[in-house]
Amino acid sequence: MPCTRAPSLLQTRSTMEDFGSSGLTGLEGDRRSGQDVRTQNVMACVAIANIVKTSLGPVGLDKMLVDDIGDTTVTNDGATILNLLQVDHPAGQVLVELAQLQDKEVGDGTTSVVILAAELLKRANDLVGMKIHPTSIISGYRLAMKEAIKYINERLSSKVDKLGREALINAAKTSMSSKILNVDSDFFASMAVDSVLAVKSVNVLGQAKYPLKAINILKAHGKSSMESRRISGYALNNQRASQAMPTTVNKAKIALLDYDLRKFKMSLGVQVIVTDPTKLQAIRDREEDIMKERIDMMIKAGANVVLTTKGIDDMCMKYLVEAGCIGCRRVKKDDMKRIAKVTGGQIVVSLANMEGDESFDPSMLGSCDTVYEERVGDNELLIFDGCSSQRAGSILLRGANEYTLDEMERALHDSMCCVKRVLESNDVVPGGGAVEASLSIYLENFAHTLGSREQMAIAEFAQALLVIPKTLAINAACDATELVAKLRADHHHAQQEKDPAKFKERSSSGLDLRCPRSPTPCVLCVPPFPCSARVATAAAAGR
Repeated sequence: MPCTRAPSLLQTRSTMEDFGSSGLTGLEGDRRSGQDVRTQNVMACVAIANIVKTSLGPVGLDKMLVDDIGDTTVTNDGATILNLLQVDHPAGQVLVELAQLQDKEVGDGTTSVVILAAELLKRANDLVGMKIHPTSIISGYRLAMKEAIKYINERLSSKVDKLGREALINAAKTSMSSKILNVDSDFFASMAVDSVLAVKSVNVLGQAKYPLKAINILKAHGKSSMESRRISGYALNNQRASQAMPTTVNKAKIALLDYDLRKFKMSLGVQVIVTDPTKLQAIRDREEDIMKERIDMMIKAGANVVLTTKGIDDMCMKYLVEAGCIGCRRVKKDDMKRIAKVTGGQIVVSLANMEGDESFDPSMLGSCDTVYEERVGDNELLIFDGCSSQRAGSILLRGANEYTLDEMERALHDSMCCVKRVLESNDVVPGGGAVEASLSIYLENFAHTLGSREQMAIAEFAQALLVIPKTLAINAACDATELVAKLRADHHHAQQEKDPAKFKERSSSGLDLRCPRSPTPCVLCVPPFPCSARVATAAAAGR
């Protein structure tokens, strides 16, 4: 009987590798795993964090970014910097998405999020090198996060309604302390707070909401930034379609159209064959009458302001002028949606009704007290004041050039997002690295109470939090080691205090990087929230 010898283990492994590399398994591409790949991912995240690290804090630096076609952007905003970077590494893209999500949900703290996430990954990779399983590290991080949130809510946060308007002003100043508006922070912080408070609304649950989309930020070249101002009402960067139209309309009824106001034409591909030349003029007259009837429908419904996303021709303009209406063409879709929301109107895409005829329902009209045109610089603004459905506001920014105005807009938007979060959460915490230092001390003590492997992960989490005050000190050209040591000592003594009043006072100790009383930054222990460098939203400070 013939005898066959079983293949060796080496031959079997070689056969399986050939089988997989030929694509028969259905898995294309290379599969890489292990410590080397994990280290590469962490290095990619740390490299991205190092790019934005120098822009953190009140003395952080701006970045100049130039794209492929030569457009230049000068900014200090972490989310904007990362959006303009072409990041190809998968792990790096996760950090970019993290910054985008922070900007969308909170509006500020994007740089801190990236720096803190990269530090946590770096320390987690060191723990893996110490033979601690990733599952234990993840569970330790999650436990540390829950304890940190609990400690912030119970010990560090203060209610805004007890602190008053000054807390809102300080929160706005903190947000813009590292931006271009820092020089005039008193002026712009007050503007941001007033603008957010002006659009307050209450939902069906009785909760106060502050929709920032009801605030339109407009930019105009020229004059000083200190000549920026708030405008009562929603302002559009558009003008009347004709100078013969009135500049002001009281008790305005607004028609919001998403179609052309032009001479009626047959649809593409439809041909009309005329055998009798005498009928040709009748067809032209009917085309004009169709458009006139449509405008009459809107006017009879009560409309005296007509906005359209498309064009208005001379014939339709003549009818609007005769009726004493304001017409505005080429309005942006986003602006049209916001106007519909604040005035209670509906965007009309067609006049056709269910019976196949054409009609205009008066309930689709929006309303406001006054619509008027105002000249600003070289342009005209159309302003809707006293909107019926929702309160609205606008901010007109003035500046020397486009780069300055764009950065001013980003800084003001971040500041208003910060104020919105403070108002809706009704909580603030100390800034200047105070929260991070306090949590670091608390989590280190908490880690010593555990007897599991999560102890090391929580201890590393506590050390990672110190990257924020360290970076703040380094960017201010200070001795980070000495300042962070003093900061930790202050918070250690604060947590030994039994008296809640003394704890509240000492737990507000933070880095004053622009201390007016001394030429060098210092660690100050002061009553809660006296100056702008010590207040941040709980969401932004928690990062």
